[in-house]
Amino acid sequence: MAVVGMIAGMALGFAGYFGGFGAFLLVAALGAVGFVVGRFIEGDLELGDFFRTRDDRRR
Repeated sequence: MAVVGMIAGMALGFAGYFGGFGAFLLVAALGAVGFVVGRFIEGDLELGDFFRTRDDRRR
């Protein structure tokens, strides 16, 4: 996981250096979306985790 984190950090660094702050934010946002989709596909995350009501979280 450390190597994956290093590669993601390098990609963000290159995007920030060559594309500016807007490109940095775009790469970071797409990386976060990819992370969530990957966790969903692996089965570590369920769609209901995002749509619980406040009453469900208290239990």
